[in-house]
Amino acid sequence: MEERLIPAEHLAERMRVLVYKKRSQMGAAAAGAAGQCIRDLQAQSSAPVRIIFAAAPSQNELYEGLVREQGIDWSRVHAFHMDEYIGLPADAPQRFGNYLQERLFSRVNPGRIELLGLTGNIEEECRRYAALLNEAPIDIVCLGIGENGHIAFNDPPVADFADPLAVKAVELDEACRTQQVNDGCFATLGEVPTHALTLTVPALMAGHHLFAIVPGKTKRAALQAALHGPLSTVCPASVLRTHPAITLFTDRDAFGS
Repeated sequence: MEERLIPAEHLAERMRVLVYKKRSQMGAAAAGAAGQCIRDLQAQSSAPVRIIFAAAPSQNELYEGLVREQGIDWSRVHAFHMDEYIGLPADAPQRFGNYLQERLFSRVNPGRIELLGLTGNIEEECRRYAALLNEAPIDIVCLGIGENGHIAFNDPPVADFADPLAVKAVELDEACRTQQVNDGCFATLGEVPTHALTLTVPALMAGHHLFAIVPGKTKRAALQAALHGPLSTVCPASVLRTHPAITLFTDRDAFGS
């Protein structure tokens, strides 16, 4: 078993930031913290724990760790995801619902899984999914930060800290689409969809407990802007500093020395 080193700890306004030497240590620590939060919530109430999950390679270590967490009753977890491409075939491996099914859901079997559907009217689907989110409070959000500072698909041109909607259709900016190529999800920029559905910033910030997982050198500029830049939609992730119960897990590659 790999040794879990004590992380360097920082504070960015209200956000606790834990910096690990290695990405693997970061992922194990994030999974342990999220797992403990789920266990605590299940011990406190018989109500299902409602969790929104991000889908991106940056979350791989988190989900690998969550699969191994003991003492979680996954039948009492209601799972949601935070964004989905418009225009990809239902069986495309790049579909975020498919990623989560492969990496997490098929391995732990949550009691209820709610995925964004793209077979009908887009506006109707936004309203349908928003209604599901609003059935009860969201307990936990597991999210990342994009190379352009986005959270979910709230890219700088479309992010709104006071968005009246919970779910909306957006056009993806080029930096966001380029990241999908950098992550190895698509071979060329032309293959990356131009539009997607996303949970909005207020929908994500409404979660009671937030766990942000941000590894890798390609995230360094966005992470520094999120931690130290202006509170602005120029870097949508900067809003995370204002959440009352957020821990951000990162590695030295992303944080810097």
